[in-house]
Amino acid sequence: MQTRNKIMDDIGQLMTNAMGVAQGAKTEAETAMKSLLDRWLADRDFVTREEFDAVRAMAQKAREENEALKARIEALEAKSG
Repeated sequence: MQTRNKIMDDIGQLMTNAMGVAQGAKTEAETAMKSLLDRWLADRDFVTREEFDAVRAMAQKAREENEALKARIEALEAKSG
């Protein structure tokens, strides 16, 4: 009976070790895939969300300034002509 428990303990330990190795392989594969994806995206010249939002805000500000200048020009033209 003692021998059987030893065999079961050994099998259990072997399974536990195998799960640890599998978890390590999974983590390594995820890291490699993320690295590959990051490199691929960097090569495509995509912009980040932060960069996009910054340019969008600049464009909105420029649009507002153009509208204000247009109104000012129209007022000056109406006044002189």
